[in-house]
Amino acid sequence: GGAVAAPAPPSAPAAHGQLRPLAGLSADRLLVADQVAAAKWGTDSPIDDPAREQQVLDAVAEQAREVGGDPGATVRIFRDQIEASKVVQRGLYRRWQADPSSAPTERPDLGEVRLEINRINGELVRAIADAADARTAPSCPGLLLAGALATGHEKRLDGLHAVALTRALPSVCETAP
Repeated sequence: GGAVAAPAPPSAPAAHGQLRPLAGLSADRLLVADQVAAAKWGTDSPIDDPAREQQVLDAVAEQAREVGGDPGATVRIFRDQIEASKVVQRGLYRRWQADPSSAPTERPDLGEVRLEINRINGELVRAIADAADARTAPSCPGLLLAGALATGHEKRLDGLHAVALTRALPSVCETAP
């Protein structure tokens, strides 16, 4: 026979369904960071851009209020998203410095890239609001990890982007220790 696992609470599949899009959108945002890095590479634009970061945080807090989400939690999660994006940008810069032949030869328009980031941000704000119950459930850390692993596989993330995805997600779960 073997031990019988306790039945999962009815919310578990729903929680998984709520957290998976959040991991997916975080990964999408990190993949766009490649274009941000390419746009900044060889220019005076620094990877750290506190003014732009504050604009993003203010915008997502406002969007969270509009969709009935938690602005504070949304800002905390987006701080991690921004740090994760910088992990990708710095990693790519190191790669390109070590092997200049791998560096981008064309520079994307940063304004256009940011429009794409803003679009993903809007979807992510909504996903965070939709996942309010899942984010506070005891099952959150495990389900989020499962969602992140599935996302990494689905989107074929390399090591750099997989590491960055783990950096993007620590504030998602708000479970009591």
